Amino acid sequence: MRLASIFLFCAAVTLHAGPSGTKITGKVTLNGSAPKPKPFDLSKEPACAKMRATQPLFPETVLTGPNNSLRNVVVYISAGAPPSTSVPTTAVVFDQVDCHYATHVLAFRAGQEVKISNSDPLSHNIHPLAKVNREWNKIQPPGTPPFSYAYESEEFIPVKCNIHPWMQGYFAIFKTSFFAVTGDDGRFELPELPSGHYTITAWHELFGTQSQDINVSAGGEAPAVNFTFTAKPETPSTR
Repeated sequence: MRLASIFLFCAAVTLHAGPSGTKITGKVTLNGSAPKPKPFDLSKEPACAKMRATQPLFPETVLTGPNNSLRNVVVYISAGAPPSTSVPTTAVVFDQVDCHYATHVLAFRAGQEVKISNSDPLSHNIHPLAKVNREWNKIQPPGTPPFSYAYESEEFIPVKCNIHPWMQGYFAIFKTSFFAVTGDDGRFELPELPSGHYTITAWHELFGTQSQDINVSAGGEAPAVNFTFTAKPETPSTR
């Protein structure tokens, strides 16, 4: 899906920039109970079933932490971002290990190298389902070296394995450098912003997007910018 350019905005929040700018920090939480996940059935791939015999694989669609913090939410400046730094020369890594993706949501810059590796003793077929960028898929037999790819355009891209259907993740690709992905505590931190007006957006693969307008002005300290997504009773536990 494209990075959405139209959102339902909340009331603007005024932040205050220090001498070198303001770091935007905050937390994403879930209102309500996360769906109770069921372990994946790996019986069609005996090697994976054996590998995960004592550690079953569960869907990672909704992962919560302490105080209902929400993991794997991408938070980014969707409007008004200042010019970004040059594209990093260090590659980000997307590994396939123990029959799942080591990183469920991987965010990186357009033009940045993503290095895809297979650490398992069996084959995988990596298949990013791009709509804006070029769609491709490639098989990775065990023991083969990593391969690299770089995307040109901004996009949220679902990623799957054509061999093992439970293996699913996302690439989040940005031209801006102002983005972050929440961890177990639901917290995020964006790079320092100069004075100005911005839109900050939080994206979750199941709950969609929320946005807030923020005004950054000189002097003072910045309050946290928080987001809350609501879990619905009919929310499925699998994709």
